Amino acid sequence: MGIHAYFQSLTDLERIIRCPGKFKFQDHSVAEHSWKVIQYAKTLADIEESHGVPVDWKKLYEITSSHDYGEIFIGDIKTPVKHHSLELRSMLQQVEERMVAHFIEEHIPGEFQPIFRRQLREGKDESVEGKILEVADKLDQIYEAFIELQLGNMEKEFVLMYRNALIKIKSIDLHCVDYFLKHILPDMVTEGARSPIDIEQITREALES
Repeated sequence: MGIHAYFQSLTDLERIIRCPGKFKFQDHSVAEHSWKVIQYAKTLADIEESHGVPVDWKKLYEITSSHDYGEIFIGDIKTPVKHHSLELRSMLQQVEERMVAHFIEEHIPGEFQPIFRRQLREGKDESVEGKILEVADKLDQIYEAFIELQLGNMEKEFVLMYRNALIKIKSIDLHCVDYFLKHILPDMVTEGARSPIDIEQITREALES
């Protein structure tokens, strides 16, 4: 079917709901998540460049726009499950990578296969772009959880999602992380003060851990 199969498959990302099986005031699809990650990453990369850090923008757009493409094949696994152990996380990643590789081999014309392998690979690594992707991905988890907590969702999973994503972000050595912690997160906490859930305390405990 050629590249048409790839274009057609993108619609599936609109149907995959993140954090399945839990009550949510607002559902978010994988496609919506990917779009937001790109927006976060653009601003995060701008902050890095403002500090003199070179950014490969083509690589950044490729890895941010396609970082969850493999979920077309296995869906969105609950965060506590896929992070239960490094072994399980590694196995799930291997399954995703094999299925993406099989899809490319079966559907993508030979002359474009190297491009698709590069674009649809796991983009989180120790490069500046890979770290920005990691921060942007966790940032969207923070905002998804924040919205639910702000609306009074008492599901423990959203507290854990917010807390764990914040802990992960603060461990990443980037200028944009410093900016987020100093200038963006305080605004979130201030806005969250109207929530029936103590977001300020959850935030403080995460930053102190």
